[in-house]
Amino acid sequence: MEDLLYLTHRIPYPPNKGDKVRSYHFLKHLSERYRVHLGTFVDDEDDWRHVDTVRALCHETRFVRLAPRAAKLKSLRGFLSGQPLTLPYYRDGGMKRWVDDILDRLPVRHILVFSSAMAQYAMQASGARRVADFVDVDSDKWNQYARTRSWPLSAVYRREGRLLLDFEREAARVFDATVFVSAAEAGWFRRLAPESASKIAHVNNGVDFEYFSPDRDYPDPYRQGEKVLVFTGAMDYWPNVDAAEWFAREIFPAIRARLPDTRFYIVGARPTPRVIQLAELPGVSVTGSVPDIRPYLAHAALAVAPLRLARGVQNKVLEAMAMGKTVVASPQAAEGIDAVDGREIRLAGGAAEWADAVCQTLTAFAPEMGAAGRARVVADYGWDSNLAKLDALV
Repeated sequence: MEDLLYLTHRIPYPPNKGDKVRSYHFLKHLSERYRVHLGTFVDDEDDWRHVDTVRALCHETRFVRLAPRAAKLKSLRGFLSGQPLTLPYYRDGGMKRWVDDILDRLPVRHILVFSSAMAQYAMQASGARRVADFVDVDSDKWNQYARTRSWPLSAVYRREGRLLLDFEREAARVFDATVFVSAAEAGWFRRLAPESASKIAHVNNGVDFEYFSPDRDYPDPYRQGEKVLVFTGAMDYWPNVDAAEWFAREIFPAIRARLPDTRFYIVGARPTPRVIQLAELPGVSVTGSVPDIRPYLAHAALAVAPLRLARGVQNKVLEAMAMGKTVVASPQAAEGIDAVDGREIRLAGGAAEWADAVCQTLTAFAPEMGAAGRARVVADYGWDSNLAKLDALV
């Protein structure tokens, strides 16, 4: 086996949120083909218990504790250096020394970095084939955030979007290939970085559709008689927080006025205080972390994905579709997913359109949409077929 250096901004296990689902499946796949040397950060103290699971898939490893509060303070150095704040946030001298040692000591001919921030550790490693999985265009996320925040945060976020795009373009120019999560995301970056267009590709996210199967018996976590709309995701992630608040405050009251037995469940780990406060609203429940998301999907009437800020592909949408659940989603949440509106998924834009779409879908229940959505996932979003593209790039 040849040696491969894999650098990730977050420990790729457990696969319980979007980026970790992707990075874990990449690691598992690559470990069957290479001697993988993994350098990664651990930004959640609970994740240290999974280190041995990750080590079992690797040869040499480097795990660096990242305390988010301290990292935010460190990132302010970017104001002095003229860099995007993302780079000093993930900059660590011990990680750099470990990477340099691996590259000096071992015949590494393949490097994969996961997220644009980790490209800084391999910018000088010209002796290996370098692939950067940006997943989505991170710089554009900051531009989206800037449009939703007031000054001075809006100015900080605009600066971050501009400077991070400069770095993303430079990394794409230096690396042998740059990968995104969908054709749409790759196409967007080609327009932003035309000088590297020929080296930009995409590898779709996959879904373990045997694990996310509607054909199992799941315990019902809801009260009898509830007609549940479920929204899943990491509830400390700002786009999810924004989506939950918008739906609970601006959309759900109109739904509940027409269908009083409807309830809105927000299911996901680490809910922020703003999310927890939503449980004070009539008909809204916030669960926090749950051991298994599948029962909450299986017994819901609908899955909703009302994201207004989004890039790339939303795993929450693919997982709900794999469970055979009818999904009502915003165009942003469905971007990058090849599903037909009205047949495999239901799209909705503004608050009034959302309320109408949910009420119509609930009252004219059509299980064939959920079945069609699952069929789409099985056909196009299996991990095996998508990871074959990764092999070709690496």
